[in-house]
Amino acid sequence: MELDTLYYRLKSLTVFRPLLSDPVLAEALELLRSLRKEKGKAALEHWAELVSLLQRAGALALGPWLWEALLALDNPWGRLAEEGRTDPALASAARRDYEALAALAGDFDAREALGALLGDAWGEVLRDLPAWQGEPLPPFETLGEEYRKEGCGPFARCQAFLWAGRKLVPVPHPDAPGAKELMGYRRQRRQVEDNTRALLAGKRVNNILLFGDSGTGKSATVKSLLSLPRTGDLRLIEVEKTGVASMPELMRTLSGRRQKFILFLDDLSFDKDDLNYSVLKTILEGGLEPRPDNTAIYATSNRRNLVRQTISDRQGDEMDLSETIQEKTALADRFGLRIPYLSLTKAEYLELVDALAKKARVKMGPEELHAAAMAWDVRHPGRSPRSAHQFIASLGL
Repeated sequence: MELDTLYYRLKSLTVFRPLLSDPVLAEALELLRSLRKEKGKAALEHWAELVSLLQRAGALALGPWLWEALLALDNPWGRLAEEGRTDPALASAARRDYEALAALAGDFDAREALGALLGDAWGEVLRDLPAWQGEPLPPFETLGEEYRKEGCGPFARCQAFLWAGRKLVPVPHPDAPGAKELMGYRRQRRQVEDNTRALLAGKRVNNILLFGDSGTGKSATVKSLLSLPRTGDLRLIEVEKTGVASMPELMRTLSGRRQKFILFLDDLSFDKDDLNYSVLKTILEGGLEPRPDNTAIYATSNRRNLVRQTISDRQGDEMDLSETIQEKTALADRFGLRIPYLSLTKAEYLELVDALAKKARVKMGPEELHAAAMAWDVRHPGRSPRSAHQFIASLGL
């Protein structure tokens, strides 16, 4: 493809146009523009910067980088392919874009173009720079197959995300403990898993509130869902406190996707005048805009009543004070499943200590171990998996 043709084909991308805002492709366009204007020195700098950007992205050539970028790009043609549908006009536009990108990745020789422009005097400089490695993209049909199998956009490449404000941030390596790492609370964890399996099966499910004592494994239960077998379409989005107000916007973007989404609110509680309370209340109750069938809200809290109250709240001069208090304390009731995580009984706590001691190869007899564990419990109240782990760690093993 001729230099001018390639440049303007890339400048006129439509389906894959968001790629032009990425620094890598933007730098490639600057390289082409400098070559077109025969500005050899500027082109050399853009080439060096492009190679540096690729290296920082962990790519050895533009072809592999473009392929991964295309798979991670949310685009209208990919969304149709993901749903098993097609549109001839959109497919034709996507093919045109892809051919331009493929020409840049495989056919275009930047070293040759720079050598012809700069001349022999620059030969030594060009030889010292990392070589431009042309690597062709797979056939266009392969991209469509990938979209059909795995979906398109960030949800096809990652299982966990953070929603902060109005920005979705991928978490490539989430903290997702396996079943063997979780101790106790089997009945509670089974309830959460069953609800999640129903979500994956396409059923409309309950929102869940996991409440109770600190350190009992409420958050770990939710995060462990990513490590369950046969949950390939499950995505976990942790919504930070600053992102609660924009949750309706997030849910609109998730509606219709093939994946199933858990919106995770960790350590949830509200002050009495927190505006986020009203937003969440509307979402849970179901306003004019319903919650998408492929989403569910899982929240954890150390409090059964999620809105903090003070004594002065109950001594105000409002005529319908009792109704106001009831309205504020009823947010938890809007979760279809409310699962308590209470402190372990003495027998459960010691059973957990025995299991952890065996795993850590603690060399203490049962009576001595139990006596030490109960002494620890007196100094560190709260019989929980976290407390049991801390006790075992205190033995200095």
